[in-house]
Amino acid sequence: MEFPFDIETIFKMLPHRYPFLMIDRVLDFRLDENITALKNVTVNEPFFQGHFPQKPVMPGVMIVEAMAQAGGLLVQASQSPDRWGHKLSYFMGMDQVRFRRQVVPGDQLILKVHILKKRAKAVKIAGVAEVDEKVVAQAELMASGV
Repeated sequence: MEFPFDIETIFKMLPHRYPFLMIDRVLDFRLDENITALKNVTVNEPFFQGHFPQKPVMPGVMIVEAMAQAGGLLVQASQSPDRWGHKLSYFMGMDQVRFRRQVVPGDQLILKVHILKKRAKAVKIAGVAEVDEKVVAQAELMASGV
């Protein structure tokens, strides 16, 4: 597989579309192990209209969603390309969620996700979100239907 994964490849793997797609590019990937993805945070994001108009801050739940989507890409990219996008995964839960810093327009959110456990119908991943090599959030996430 060629790197970085571009947006067209991401569209083949994930069902998300604007305004809810949180991944712009995949920078690194290791089959069934880990993935590093990028989200360019722009002032045009719809959530900035209300969070907060005078001081835009990316909502923490959107950062967690970005980590979950990176995990979804990891699971999808670990399958053969003929299976990409044929099965939906659903968020089951999250543990150990921590927010360390604010994410604002102009930031590049780097999402580093690795698999903790993978079973036939479920996966548990650990994710870290960084801006300028500083941790902004981290979480353990679970999904079913993988």
